[in-house]
Amino acid sequence: MLAGIAQEEHDALLCGFETNDDAAVYKMDDDNAVLLTVDFFTPIVDDPYDFGRITAANSLSDIYAMGGTPLTAMNLVAVSCQLGPEVVADIVRGGADVCIQARTLVVGGHTIDDAEPKYGLSVMGSVHPDRVWYNRGAQAGDVIVLTKPLGTGIWGTALKREVVTAEDAHEAIECMAQLNKDAADAARDLQVHACTDITGFGLVGHTHEMAKASDVDAEIALDVVPLLPRVKELAAQGVKPGRTTDITTWAQDFVSFDDTYSEDEQALWLDIVCDPQTSGGLLFSFSRDDAGAYLQRMGEQAVAIGRFIKGDGAVRFV
Repeated sequence: MLAGIAQEEHDALLCGFETNDDAAVYKMDDDNAVLLTVDFFTPIVDDPYDFGRITAANSLSDIYAMGGTPLTAMNLVAVSCQLGPEVVADIVRGGADVCIQARTLVVGGHTIDDAEPKYGLSVMGSVHPDRVWYNRGAQAGDVIVLTKPLGTGIWGTALKREVVTAEDAHEAIECMAQLNKDAADAARDLQVHACTDITGFGLVGHTHEMAKASDVDAEIALDVVPLLPRVKELAAQGVKPGRTTDITTWAQDFVSFDDTYSEDEQALWLDIVCDPQTSGGLLFSFSRDDAGAYLQRMGEQAVAIGRFIKGDGAVRFV
């Protein structure tokens, strides 16, 4: 979509949108670079405060996925004036509380009148120019590590369809509101070959982007991929976001399954691994030794789900 937009080359621009990375990287000097990102979306939950928390965590995640530290955030608010100031206050308060956890200053923003509510943040962060984590650079033999369970899109749809209650979805909501700060901090002294976060294109899409940018294939063991509770049950009932179909159609060219999975099992798993995530976990590519060190630090908060091998961007589920 952005291919037709003229991109001015500049020595200071270390990363733009050429590999669909998570943030732009602008080098200020030999020791400092700024990270720039923006994200906003419509409510995935009914509670305004939780909506604010989840959206802020999602927006800040792009900075963590690049190896940086978020510094400032600006609110982007689009709500109908008929909703009243209390709703807006709760949304912004939720975002502000998460920014406090991230030690990120909220320095303003912009609000417009809109029939459909939307909220997000424009975030600026910092990173050393030589310590940026890109979504390219994965190497054959690397271990693939994921730091959050999948299924937030399925749970969000279940809430919208009133298949589940907000109480049922408590774990999913808290998972989405959880910052990726600790997951990023645990890797800062390790050699990260590549990193991204799992968001709107699901595990499949973001793994494919990393693999394709790195000239490798990904092999993922489905039996160890972490899932939120009841995800397989809900997926089997046909609960999935509308966007999942677009992702599964796109993924047909680069996704394959081991022959041990039946057609029905493949269809079920495809809906899960193509589930568009909100505020998903970080996806790392580590050497075997660094993966071991990282997993030991993170305990149950991270899982080795597969490996990269020589290839051209395919994603294989075994």
